[in-house]
Amino acid sequence: MVDNEYQLVIGGERVAGAGGYEIVNPATQQVVGVAPEASVQQAQDACAAARDAFDSWSRTPMEQRCALLSRFAEVWDAHRDELVPLVQAETGATMRVAKTMQVPQVSARFRRYAQVESNLIGLPPAIMPSTALAPGGIIGGVGHRAPVGVVAALAAYNFPVTNMAGKIAPALAMGNTLVVKPPTQDPLGVLRMVELFEEAGFPPGVVNVVSASTVEAAEAITTSPDVDMISFTGSTGVGCRIAEVGGKQMKRLLLELGGKGAAIVFDDADLKNAVSNISSTWTFHSGQICTSPTRVVAQRGIYDELVGRLSAMAPHLKVGDPLERDTVLGPVITGVHRERVEGLIASASAEGATLAAGGERPDLDTGFYVAPTLVVDATNDMTIAREEVFGPVITVIPFDTEDEAIAISNDSDYGLYDYVFTEDSGKAMEVAKLLRAGNVGINTLQRNHEAAFGGFKYSGVGRDGGSWGLHAYSEMQSIVWKG
Repeated sequence: MVDNEYQLVIGGERVAGAGGYEIVNPATQQVVGVAPEASVQQAQDACAAARDAFDSWSRTPMEQRCALLSRFAEVWDAHRDELVPLVQAETGATMRVAKTMQVPQVSARFRRYAQVESNLIGLPPAIMPSTALAPGGIIGGVGHRAPVGVVAALAAYNFPVTNMAGKIAPALAMGNTLVVKPPTQDPLGVLRMVELFEEAGFPPGVVNVVSASTVEAAEAITTSPDVDMISFTGSTGVGCRIAEVGGKQMKRLLLELGGKGAAIVFDDADLKNAVSNISSTWTFHSGQICTSPTRVVAQRGIYDELVGRLSAMAPHLKVGDPLERDTVLGPVITGVHRERVEGLIASASAEGATLAAGGERPDLDTGFYVAPTLVVDATNDMTIAREEVFGPVITVIPFDTEDEAIAISNDSDYGLYDYVFTEDSGKAMEVAKLLRAGNVGINTLQRNHEAAFGGFKYSGVGRDGGSWGLHAYSEMQSIVWKG
């Protein structure tokens, strides 16, 4: 993989970057490949290329656009044997996650948005009286979903190709063109993805890709007058900066940011099910998931048993080489991120919490590993309960009453995904509606991909997922006429 030459794609041409930077495998610390370092001018050129391609692409019938999406899914699947090891190496995902989630979900998302949906919404006729403005009459109307224009798509490092597919596919289906900015840490799979659009038959300039490790190149995209919309998944800090610069130019924003998911576990919950779901913070991509139930709010009647079960589980989860079949926890993305996670764990002890499991650095020769860590005797004002860790760390906070559980859960800057575990479905529904989160799971972490996805508060702005994704990448245009 190191020998592969990765390039930018601008206006249908493959272009060498102004420089390059190394992408390191988080498990082996070996170089996976060299990503092109785009200059500010190249970032601007990519935006201009997308603008030039917009008129023709937006006029292309949706049926033809969707046929190309379907064709891309076939091309992506045909390259699976090449893509799985590449994406696995740059993300550090376990091979199971790479094979089942990282790569195949790309074609699944393209096939979803290859389904043609009408962009017209019928409106009931209105009987309008004559006014000084115009004569009266029966006024008909439709809502027309028009493309936004040029979309800047910036994805997170945890699931780079999957996350980017969820942006590109609905944006293309609605007639937008794109400038794609992959995550700095693992851009190679996304660079390869954009190359494959040519093989699938997409016109030049419809999808452009610019990789860079510099803030200057990224801001050249988000501030470009050629860009009409910014779709970003990543940290809240970066999202706030994008909102600031994008808002000054009235750009459409779709921001899916951080999370600090609260999982309320009531005394009557099925503890086996609750523990199985909560432990995904450890067992799924080393906790590098914004929807993880990292903040467990446990009723006192089951608090000790819940903590005991989690404490007993943690030492048996294998941390190590993600290529080995029995590995459960691979590395986190970089050494810098590992130090951040370790710093947050240390803050928990310093502020009076107890480490019931983990907390130490695994004794491995290479790789950026963090042991599955359980923080107990915690309160909701501790740093570990306030900040998104994005690592394999679970914090447990006790509660007594239902109102207290809701108050603790809502006492957060974030509001992306919360959970309720109880055998009382009526209570679960009522509690869910009081949680200040864009998504709530009842007795499950499973997703419904047709549901609207997004957050409250500092967890983001806007919604995508299913048909909501088509709405996100379109402008509502009202067309009326006199009958």
